[in-house]
Amino acid sequence: MLSRVWSSTTIGVDALPIEVETHIDSGLPKYTVVGLPHGAVRESRDRILSALKTSALPVPRGRITINLAPADVPKEGAAFDLPLAVGLLAAYTDRIDRSRLSTTWMMGELALDGSIRPVRGVLPMAIKAESKGCHYVIVPKENAREAAVVDRISVVPVETIEDAVQFLIEGPTSVPLHENEAPHTQENADTKPTDFADVRGQENVKRALEVAAAGGHNVLMVGPPGSGKTMLARRLPGILPPLSTSEALETTKIYSVHGTLDPGKGLVTKRPFRSPHHTISDAGLCGGGANPTPGEISLAHNGVLFLDELPEFQRRVLEVMRQPIEEGRITISRARTTVTYPARFMLVASMNPCPCGYLNDPKRECVCRPSQIQRYLSKISGPLMDRIDLHIEVAPVDFDELQSDPGAIERSKQVRERVVQARERQSKRFASRHQLHANAQMDAPSVQTHCALDEEGTALLKMAIDRLGLSARAYTRVLKVARTIADLNSTATIRPEHVSEAIQYRSLDRDWWNG
Repeated sequence: MLSRVWSSTTIGVDALPIEVETHIDSGLPKYTVVGLPHGAVRESRDRILSALKTSALPVPRGRITINLAPADVPKEGAAFDLPLAVGLLAAYTDRIDRSRLSTTWMMGELALDGSIRPVRGVLPMAIKAESKGCHYVIVPKENAREAAVVDRISVVPVETIEDAVQFLIEGPTSVPLHENEAPHTQENADTKPTDFADVRGQENVKRALEVAAAGGHNVLMVGPPGSGKTMLARRLPGILPPLSTSEALETTKIYSVHGTLDPGKGLVTKRPFRSPHHTISDAGLCGGGANPTPGEISLAHNGVLFLDELPEFQRRVLEVMRQPIEEGRITISRARTTVTYPARFMLVASMNPCPCGYLNDPKRECVCRPSQIQRYLSKISGPLMDRIDLHIEVAPVDFDELQSDPGAIERSKQVRERVVQARERQSKRFASRHQLHANAQMDAPSVQTHCALDEEGTALLKMAIDRLGLSARAYTRVLKVARTIADLNSTATIRPEHVSEAIQYRSLDRDWWNG
C-alpha cells in the first residue's frame, strides 16, 4: 500500500513542504529511505520501530520504501520521525482517515518509549502549512504555543505517537486542540530590567546612545577600562522601541530554526541582545557549518549585537560583517545549498583607546608606544569603521558623579518615550517604503529626499569633510544621524546644530589619539 504524509524542512528561516511517501510491498524485510536524507533521518528506522513496539502499535513488515519529496532537497534532523512513523502505519493499516491525513502537517522526534520530543522549526512550518490551506498541524506539546501564534490553523499538541494516531483515526474530539494565541509583543516583567539610571555620569554617552536607538545607528564606544562602556551597552535595549508583531515573528522564526526558543514560549517579545566572546569564529558570528545554521548576527536580528573589546576579535571575523551591516541579511553558500538569513541589527562595539587602555586618561599614564597604538587601532579596518555611524569617547567617571543623587538621573523609560516618538515620525516618513523602518536603513534616494540641508548646514558639513577627510559613506552616515537628531527634536528640517552634533560623533575619523 501507499501513503502520503506532509511535513516540512527549513531553508534559511522559511519552511519547504516535504511529502513523505511510503510504500510497503511483500517480500523480504527491507527498509529504505531515499530523497537526500541526512544521518538523523537515516537513523530514524530503529527509533521508529522501537517506538511502535513499546506503544503497542502495529509494526509494518515487508519491503518498505520511503521517499522524501522533493528528492533534490537535503533533509536533516529528527523532526521527520513522527511523519515517517505515521506514514508507515497509514500504508500498513486502513484505520487512519486518509482525508484527514491529507490536510494535516506534522513533525516531532520520537523517543524509544513512543513519547514525542520538541524539535526546531515549528513556527516556519506552521506558517507555511497555513499558507498551503492546511487544517491541522501535529506538533510536540512543548512546541504548541510556538505554532499557535499562527491564525487560521488548528494546533494538535501530542505527547506520544499514540496521541497522534488517535487524532488521525478519531478526529479533533480525541485530542484537545491548543487554543490559538493572537500574536502579542507585550514584554514580560519577570526579570528586573536594567536602567540608565544605574549609570552615574556619562550624560554625553547616554545622549549618543539615545540618538543611536532613535535611528537604529551603529555605535562604537572608546574609553579606558572601568568607564562604563559595557554597562551602558547592556542598557541600550531598554530604550529601544518595543517589537512590532511582524518583527517578533521574524525574530521568533530565527530562534525556532536555531533551536534556542524558550520551551513553551510563543513569541520572542524582547529585542535580542547578543554578546559573543571575542574568540568566536566567522561561522559562529555570521552562520554556517556543513548544514548552515544562523549565527550571532542573525540571532541579533531586530536587536543589538554587542562586541566588547572590538580589536580582540579576529580581523577576518569582523570583515565578514561588512555585507550584512549594509544589506540587513547574510547569504551562506555551500556545495548543496544556499541559504539567506535576516541580519538587520544594531552593532554596538566597545574598545580601549590603546593596548594598556589609558591613552588620554587624566589620572593614569599611558605606557604604550605610538607604533603599538597605531597597530592596535589598525586591527579595525577603515571600511568597517565607515559603517559605524557614531564614535563616542567615554571618559572616566569622577568621584562627585559617582556620589550623585540617583533620583535626579533620567530613567530609561523617559528616554524610551522620546525614542518611540522619533521612530513613529520615521514610520510615517517611510510609509510607502515597507522595507525601511529607521533612518539608518535609508538608501541613497531616500537620503537625497529626506536629508536636505540649508546653506549653513551644507557649509558646515563641507568644512568637516575637508578637515576630517570623510569618505562618501561617512558623509551619508552623518546626514542620516543628523536626520535622527532632527526627529528627536521634532523638527521637519535638518538644522546646522543637528549637523554639528552629528559631526561630533565621528571622532575616529581624525587622529584623536594624538590629542
